[in-house]
Formats: sequence, C-alpha cells, structure tokens
Amino acid sequence: MMRRFEDLVAEAEAAPVDGWDFSWLDGRASEQRPSWRYAHTMGRRMARATAALDLETGGGEVLGGVPRLATRTAATESWPPNLARAAALLRPRGVLVVAADDHTPLPFTDEAFDLVVSRHPVTTRWDEISRVLTPGGVYFSQQVGPASVFELVEFFLGPQPAEVRRRRHPDRARADAEAAGLQVLDLRMETLHTEFRDVGTVIYFLRKVIWMVPGFTVDRYRPQLAALHDRIRAHGPFEAHTTRFLIEARKPT
Repeated sequence: MMRRFEDLVAEAEAAPVDGWDFSWLDGRASEQRPSWRYAHTMGRRMARATAALDLETGGGEVLGGVPRLATRTAATESWPPNLARAAALLRPRGVLVVAADDHTPLPFTDEAFDLVVSRHPVTTRWDEISRVLTPGGVYFSQQVGPASVFELVEFFLGPQPAEVRRRRHPDRARADAEAAGLQVLDLRMETLHTEFRDVGTVIYFLRKVIWMVPGFTVDRYRPQLAALHDRIRAHGPFEAHTTRFLIEARKPT
C-alpha cells in the first residue's frame, strides 16, 4: 500500500541534501547510466596523470571513489556544505580542496594540470579550463544534456520554450570548447530512462538539484505535488528521460 502523502512529504523535507550522494533514493527511484562508465574511465585517466583537477567536485564522492589519484590532485567546490564534505573525504588522501565559484578565475596558475575532469558541472568555464591545462592536457567531463528530466520540470513549470529546451546542448559545448582554443576529441550523447516511484523522491530530487525547478519548496508547489502523488498512486511510477553527454577536449601542443 502506498504511504500517505503527508508522511512522504515530511520524510523528504527532513532528508539532508548536502553532498552529491543520491543513495537516499535507492529502491524508490532509478536512473539508467550512460554506456561510457564515466567514473571508471576517469579513474583510469587519473592514474596516468601527473597533476589533475576535479571541478565542482560536490561532496567529493566521484573523485573519492578513484582507486589511484594523480601524483598531485586538486578539487574545487563552491557550496559550503559540499566543500566541508569534500575536504573531510579527500584531504586525507592528499587532495588539495579549495573554494571556487563560477564567476571568478580558478585559483591556479597557468598550465598547472595535464588532466581536468568534471561530472555534471553547473557551468563550464572553457576559458579557465584552457588556461590551467598544460599543452597536450585533456578536459574529460560527463555533463547534463538538453531538456533533461523535462517531463518533471514541465509538470511543475509548464511547457518550456525551445531556447530553454536546447540549453546545455553538446553542439554548444563543442563550439565553446573550440572558441577557447581546445580540440574536441570525443563528443557523444545518450538519452536514458528515469523513474520516480513516490512523491517523496521527487521532493528530495528537486531540493537537491536546485536548478531544475528554481525556487522549489513544498509549500509553493503543494497542489502540484498532491496531484503527482495521486497520479503515481493511480498509474505507477512517474517516468522521465535524462540526457547526458561525454566530452573530451585537448589543449594543442
């Protein structure tokens, strides 16, 4: 029997949302993974690197899972709760964890890293990535693609215009990388299946991924949440599609 709406709401509102660990959703929501196995592939590259930088590391969960880090490894994060989690996880392994936001230059010298990585960055500063890469250095990143989980976004916000649906398109990433002087070696996108099995998982997701429905709160969207609860109860999991793209770009020698 499905749990009561108010119980699901209370549980999801109380759940902590710092860090980038989504294990709270285990068994209640699912997201298909891309075929390229980003964490595994990134880990192999990290083991071969001399100096590596992980941008927007979140709570350091992905970087912390790498078996062998580069000889010198640094990570950046802007949100204070995530920064604290990342420092606690990564500094014991010798990682330099620093605060850095999307609006100021990276706090590193020119040509400091032969590998820069990032999983699901909110903003990609191609000019700064190019600046801190050594000649021949590589940027390797998995990013959220266009109109990702927009079935859910549009349930709350209504139909979105074409220009919004095309944001974060891999073609734009290619153009921006090349404009920054980088050579794109690999670029591919996949559309993947996602489902939410109760309204609590939606609340948790929107509290954590705050740019999906800006300004989301339970009080503000309670009527839509109640309608979604009824829909899931009547018809089963709410289904959506995520988009992910992989990009690899090299700084010319």
